[in-house]
Amino acid sequence: MDLFNFKDGREGYYGEYGGTFLPEILHSTIEELKLEFRKAKDDPEFWQEFILLMQNYSGRPTPVTHLANLSKQLGGAQIYLKREDLNHTGSHKINNVMGQGLLVKRMGKTRVIAETGAGQHGYATATMAARFGFDSRIYMGAVDVARQRPNVFWMENMGSEVIAVTDGQQTLKDAINECLRDWVTNMDNTHYVLGTACGPHPFPEMVSWFQSVIGKEARQQMLDSAGKLPDRIFACVGGGSNAIGLFQGFMDDKDVELIGCEAGGFGPGKGNHAARLAYKDASVGVAQGMKTYFLQNDDGNMLETHSVAAGLDYIGVNPVLVHLWEQERVRFEAVTDTQVTEALKISMRTEGIIPALESAHGFAQAIIEAETMSKDDVILINMSGRGDKDIFTIADALDDKHWKQFIRQKAEQYGPE
Repeated sequence: MDLFNFKDGREGYYGEYGGTFLPEILHSTIEELKLEFRKAKDDPEFWQEFILLMQNYSGRPTPVTHLANLSKQLGGAQIYLKREDLNHTGSHKINNVMGQGLLVKRMGKTRVIAETGAGQHGYATATMAARFGFDSRIYMGAVDVARQRPNVFWMENMGSEVIAVTDGQQTLKDAINECLRDWVTNMDNTHYVLGTACGPHPFPEMVSWFQSVIGKEARQQMLDSAGKLPDRIFACVGGGSNAIGLFQGFMDDKDVELIGCEAGGFGPGKGNHAARLAYKDASVGVAQGMKTYFLQNDDGNMLETHSVAAGLDYIGVNPVLVHLWEQERVRFEAVTDTQVTEALKISMRTEGIIPALESAHGFAQAIIEAETMSKDDVILINMSGRGDKDIFTIADALDDKHWKQFIRQKAEQYGPE
């Protein structure tokens, strides 16, 4: 299945979704990006340059790990992990960022901007900017700055300016809006390193292309390690870049079920979650450069969202995944904060693995379903990132008394300003 073989006059559309909805002032910049991306995609040497960079700088290929202890404890399917957490910077975000960095060099731009929610994309962008010598500014909702301070620390110390966005709900959607405003003002020397497979064309295609390295590796790795393709694949979905990256490797394997795991938050009900397709609160709209499903009211105003995972706390969803959902190629499930916390504890205690809160949504749904499957069945989870960044949120969720004592002691040590 070629997801990006567009019909005449429908470039950038996946069924009815996608497109390019931007102010006229950005038209020339988007056209420049489309042209440079198309040239790069048609150039085998560009992909080889990208792969070599990822091997030598980020540590690709990332391995697949069999969770033998967890599989035995659940008594059902055998569970495997695609270990994107072992990338440099700790997540899959580096794949897309380094690819876009190579494009920025080709276009002769000197400055990059990015939005970030959990901080993983911002951290990766700051890393790329330092590596290639670009000026960089990262926009991050003030709420996310507070709950993801470790990643903010690393971004700033790599030389990026981090702007805490205080508009709106002060989360990811608001950071994206600020990026678009910056881009309009500085498009001559600036490239917007959009972090997920959303936004105006060509971003959904471009981000999916760079992230496809995950699925290309995983397919062969599963054949080598499990002796078969997985029966079900689970990946968390905020914007959806890690999911579409993994899913692409199995798109033509009709017996492999693809499951996107959304942020169920506190459960159903407007404002309680960030599940666009698993629950029924979302509707089709146009915002942030694309046509897709958004959590919005009847007037098109965006609803408040909630998730324990900052990277999934987003109003929209990848238009490619929406198209695949309508074709019944991808199934969507909502995972609550409580289920995520329990899955995280199980993973840590049985396997010594700490998934990011985003990735833990995939773990939680896989654990639920694994118990109902045969021991001959195989599950693959995309561990899109590691949980070090979430230490404050996880410690609060676990009500860890020793951590609280440590924080109080550090506060006393620093004293008042």
